[in-house]
Amino acid sequence: MGKVRIIAVTNQKGGVGKSTTVINLSACLAEAGKKVLAIDVDQQGNTTSGLGLDKNGMEQTIYNVFLNEIGIEDIRHKTVVDGLEVIPANISLTGAEIELIGKENREFVLKEELAKIKDEYDFILIDCPPSLNLITVNALIAADTVLVPIQCEYFALEGLEQLLYTINLVKKRLNPELAIEGIVFTMYDARTNLSMQVVEEVKRSLGNTVYRSIIPRNVRLGEAPSHGLPIHLYDPKSKGTESYRLLAEEVMDKEWN
Repeated sequence: MGKVRIIAVTNQKGGVGKSTTVINLSACLAEAGKKVLAIDVDQQGNTTSGLGLDKNGMEQTIYNVFLNEIGIEDIRHKTVVDGLEVIPANISLTGAEIELIGKENREFVLKEELAKIKDEYDFILIDCPPSLNLITVNALIAADTVLVPIQCEYFALEGLEQLLYTINLVKKRLNPELAIEGIVFTMYDARTNLSMQVVEEVKRSLGNTVYRSIIPRNVRLGEAPSHGLPIHLYDPKSKGTESYRLLAEEVMDKEWN
């Protein structure tokens, strides 16, 4: 097994397909034979439930890791996908930020925990909350790269500038090795001029950091999480399956030091 790549999937805007991307990219990487860990650090727990776990029935989650009540190695769960494990989250994570305030090195909890297990994996994907809080900072410090899902809409560009500023700030002060993994467009509707305009505008600004694979607006992608399945198991022939498989290929083909 080569060097693990730890990817934080983040965007401070909600509803951009962040959890959908973590669920389906991690599943497609595992399908391709990689050993993958998905870490849910979003209190909504969508990645947890989208990979077939009962998030509300979890007695111990990433919340307990942040509070040093349990080691990260003890809360890994198998999923419906061979080769893919998940560390769960649920609404209990809401209180973690307040409880971490007085903790020494509170921004480095996730990085220190991941050091125990990261060498067991090829890829680790972290599903961040839709806000730039202490939990997100933990993810950015633990990560090697940042993958940003962007919905093809007008305000996406505005939010992207703010996010890139935050990433650069973390890089400058806390994690000098942090790099942009890439921008991936989600909920793309080829019938609208706006979708095409947003794609072209971001490509002009960010060039080769934009992935060629574009995730379409797709009904089956929206249905799959309610069944606790990634798209390639729910509907192997859907456009969503094809798109995330292509994205997984691009991610695997990228070379990082």
